[in-house]
Amino acid sequence: MFHYLFPPITIGLAAIMTAMEGLFLKTRNPIYENMARFWTKIFAVNFALGAATGVVMEFEFGTNWASYARFVGDVFGSALAAEGIFAFFLESSFLAILVFGWDRVSARMHFVSTALVFLGSVLSAVWIVVANSWQQTPAGFRVVGEGLARRAQITDFWAMVFNPSSVIRVTHTLVGALIVGAFLVLSVSAWYLLKGRHLEFARRSLWIALWAGLLGSILAPFTGDIHGRLVARYQPAKLAAFEGQFQTHEGPTGMFVFGWPDEKAGRMRGGVAIPGLLSLLTYHDLKTPVQGLDRFPRTDWPPVAASYACFRTMVGLGFFQLALLATVFWARWRGVLERTRWLLWTLVFSALGAVVCNHAGWCAAELGRQPWTVYGLLRTSDSLSKSVTAGQVMSSLVGFGLVYLFLFAVWIFVMADKIKAGPDEPA
Repeated sequence: MFHYLFPPITIGLAAIMTAMEGLFLKTRNPIYENMARFWTKIFAVNFALGAATGVVMEFEFGTNWASYARFVGDVFGSALAAEGIFAFFLESSFLAILVFGWDRVSARMHFVSTALVFLGSVLSAVWIVVANSWQQTPAGFRVVGEGLARRAQITDFWAMVFNPSSVIRVTHTLVGALIVGAFLVLSVSAWYLLKGRHLEFARRSLWIALWAGLLGSILAPFTGDIHGRLVARYQPAKLAAFEGQFQTHEGPTGMFVFGWPDEKAGRMRGGVAIPGLLSLLTYHDLKTPVQGLDRFPRTDWPPVAASYACFRTMVGLGFFQLALLATVFWARWRGVLERTRWLLWTLVFSALGAVVCNHAGWCAAELGRQPWTVYGLLRTSDSLSKSVTAGQVMSSLVGFGLVYLFLFAVWIFVMADKIKAGPDEPA
């Protein structure tokens, strides 16, 4: 979760920085170059922490999850190799030009470098999400071996890559990253407007980020709807947990708008549902019932309350963000945004909401997959390293937790220092 703070920020920021540099090339207005220079500093901090914390996770496959690593090694080996060759090397090669090449290469070459770093970040996300999607909806493989030697072997590489959920999950992930990057830019720009600093910089940054955020927030419900229908088809227990559906009813299924799932009792407490809405959203009709958790063995249930809470948090914050952006757009169109201080302060804190929304969606997807690491094939309880004790896991978690707490403090300090210093004046 700590690692996942940084990739969405870098992907979203890289997209916005590319747009800013493109506007500079088109208009030759130095304010756009100034904006790109400033956001490059923020990008570099997040890229460094994202790379460092990501490496730790790859080692963890072998240390804590040896049985899992053995089972998925053939699949993950190809996907992560592709990520390294086609994505990480591309990002790393042009990152130096992006960060240090402002006065050493032409504006056009610098724009190309920024665009290629953005492309590299997107390709990195593509291969990582492809590998994760294979865990959700496995395809293009066969299982060979017995016991501890049991593993998945690729039979069709492209079927593995284009498994049933990979395309829509990649799309939804990238849309979420665009939203996170946009809200970071909106937050800082709103703070400058409140403080009366760097006003022209803040106005133009806010305008670009507003369009990026609106695009992402409009696309998110559509990609989420497609993803939700795939979940209903391939992971029905996950959908039942998301919606707190313990019982399968005859006819159309209602959607709970209020209530809390009581997993022990197997029912929703204080549940208020809109009749037929879940069937309409899932199957686009008012006839087909949605399967409840009663159709699955209790041992195959995800953690219902946590899955339900994470999913509801993501959806609620997503629609709040869309409403907030629409309000900001209206206020700017009316020319009252800079006088509406409560709205600017809401934007300042909205970056936190975007990160929480992004994390909640990811947690919902991963919690809802439980008790499986590879859905229907490998349980989490069978994925552990057999020689690692609970005490060793706890001590490593505490150790890394303390290191990450220190890194988090450094991240906050450096980010705050750069934001307080602000952009340089245009040459």
